[in-house]
Amino acid sequence: MCEHCGCGQPGTNHHHLHDHGHSHGHSHGHDHSHAHPHPTETEIPVMEDALALNQRLADQNRGFLRAKGIKMVNLLSSPGSGKTELLTQTLAALDGSAAIVGDLQTDNDAQRLRKSGRPALQIQTGTMCHLDAHAVAHALDDLLALPGADTIRTLFIENVGNLVCPAAFDLGETLRVTCLSVTEGEDKPLKYPRAFLSADAIVLTKLDLAEPCGFDRELCLANLRYVNPDAPVFETSARNPASLASWIDWLAQ
Repeated sequence: MCEHCGCGQPGTNHHHLHDHGHSHGHSHGHDHSHAHPHPTETEIPVMEDALALNQRLADQNRGFLRAKGIKMVNLLSSPGSGKTELLTQTLAALDGSAAIVGDLQTDNDAQRLRKSGRPALQIQTGTMCHLDAHAVAHALDDLLALPGADTIRTLFIENVGNLVCPAAFDLGETLRVTCLSVTEGEDKPLKYPRAFLSADAIVLTKLDLAEPCGFDRELCLANLRYVNPDAPVFETSARNPASLASWIDWLAQ
């Protein structure tokens, strides 16, 4: 896993239970056994504990949002796939929508998303190459404290641009959507299968560039179907807003 964010090293990221009431109980187990009866044995750290804690927090987020009647859509993609522009137009078209966006630095994407007229908050992750349920829980508190937040019914999470680590972390979403641009090549679903296998829907973006990129649509669809035969695939171009109609209708339903 990533050597910078520490996502493959349990205990390097600070987590605590979050009840959305700003009462944070800290629970840290520090029962370390340093007995090494066999000097040749090697201790190998695993992600199991870190992911188990994240799952507990994700389930809390999911229950909290369900109680408020909000569905949360987790958007995954590689950098430069066009998901920010897709989301900007989606927010503008979908009443009662809002967004939380994750990037290592800057709030550029949140500023772009606010042009839709909908609320958008930025999470700056520093060196972390993914969002986790803990970071989203804090952002939820901030978002839902904004004026008019009681009208939010669909919340989008624009995850950090990365097809690897974000796929492993449940945020408490209702739906997971993976975006793939025609500029990335037809084989991305085969190279990064988990991001596509876990998706409830897949959005192909930048279809206006398909011809100059030599994009093989049939091959791409075949690769997507090989990895995930059930998820609907929406073919879109931000330069043709009409192409987003089926995608927005699916979200509304």
